[in-house]
Amino acid sequence: MKTLTLAEAASAVGGRLVGDGSFTGVYTDSRKPVRGGLFIALEGERFDGHDFMKNAYSDGAAAVLCRKECETQLPVIYVDDTKQALLSLAAYYRKQADIPVVGLTGSVGKTTTKEMTALVLSQKYRTIKTQGNLNNDIGMPMTLFTIEEDTQAAVIEMGMNHKGEISVLTAVSEPDVAIITNIGVSHIENLGSRENILAAKLEILEGMKKGSPVIINGDNDLLSGMKNDDYDIIMFGIDNENCRVRAVDIQMNELSTVCNVLFDGKKYPMTIPVAGIHNVYDALSAFAAGVVMGVSPEASAKAIADYVPAGMRQKTVEKNGIRFIEDCYNASPDSVKAGINTLAGFSAGRKLAVLGDMLELGDYAERAHRDCGAYAAEKNVDILFAYGKDSAFTADEAKKNGLSEVYHFTDAEQLADTLFSVLKKDDAVLFKASRGMKLENIINNIYDRMK
Repeated sequence: MKTLTLAEAASAVGGRLVGDGSFTGVYTDSRKPVRGGLFIALEGERFDGHDFMKNAYSDGAAAVLCRKECETQLPVIYVDDTKQALLSLAAYYRKQADIPVVGLTGSVGKTTTKEMTALVLSQKYRTIKTQGNLNNDIGMPMTLFTIEEDTQAAVIEMGMNHKGEISVLTAVSEPDVAIITNIGVSHIENLGSRENILAAKLEILEGMKKGSPVIINGDNDLLSGMKNDDYDIIMFGIDNENCRVRAVDIQMNELSTVCNVLFDGKKYPMTIPVAGIHNVYDALSAFAAGVVMGVSPEASAKAIADYVPAGMRQKTVEKNGIRFIEDCYNASPDSVKAGINTLAGFSAGRKLAVLGDMLELGDYAERAHRDCGAYAAEKNVDILFAYGKDSAFTADEAKKNGLSEVYHFTDAEQLADTLFSVLKKDDAVLFKASRGMKLENIINNIYDRMK
């Protein structure tokens, strides 16, 4: 982070400054102190950063920002709302950085798109990106604070659970380019309908200048008809021939996908080092972001070959002749079906799917889980292991649609026992569920038994 004076920060957040000085970082977690940084005492339902301010001095902080009166040897900025102060300070800091920002949102594929987009932009710019899933009103400001003197571009992921959240994030980050990966049913429990989800995602436009590029999925039913004369709408896709950026000549194997990107009448070869058609969409949006920001089409397509899946996203591991597809970072109906498609593309003796609950679907939960069960049967999954309360609907629908070997569990240890007992060489196994189901514990349980 570039150095800021406390006077600048106090002015930016509308706070009262006691003392003087400067700082070279921002932190909100006292367990991760930034020496010479500004400690912001956030308040939540189960924590209060003010309780840890006493550690700031010994940890080497330069100053603290807080709401409550405190005794400290450090300079203090007093504000009425520390979270709002964090956002205001990040907005001020972003304005000082004369760099292009790509903001992206969508129901699924955000993190993969973020990683690919950063790879593409890195062909021309020194690029920073959102780390992990820090895409909310705390994590996103912290990403902006990682902009350094030599930073030339930023890729900022924006997540949301409710209406109005992206409106806040885009006002702070002021994107120069926007990507909307798709509109699915994630968080439909809070928003009520896909149309409301679309409206919430489109809040990203509020922080953008008129005429800015907006890159959208032209194969998505709700996005394909989007018209807005205030922005430069660029569609990417596979099936929609009206897309300016389009994948053609697609060939997939178990570990990668190759295709040509058709752009402005020319073809550019692209290799995506992961399987699955959903990854093609993510790569196309990253390609589009690259070309609108001045990266050559050739370099934009070539960069995708260096993509490495982040976290627990579609990582393929082979043990004892069995291939495991670890894709348990998160789940929605669209991403579960995408995972099943990837499994279906494997050449394996048997194809096994471990599908856990998809969370935050509200009244849509039963229908969504049943759809995934029917899809598993349609794609000829050999054995289905359904895990969780709502996944009982997945199991039931799979049976109704002709999948003969189906198990349902609510106990992780029992699932692991049964799965391990049926595994044999040349199997391929998909693990897919919402993050809260912690499928990685079951995966590690299986791996431990295979040592």
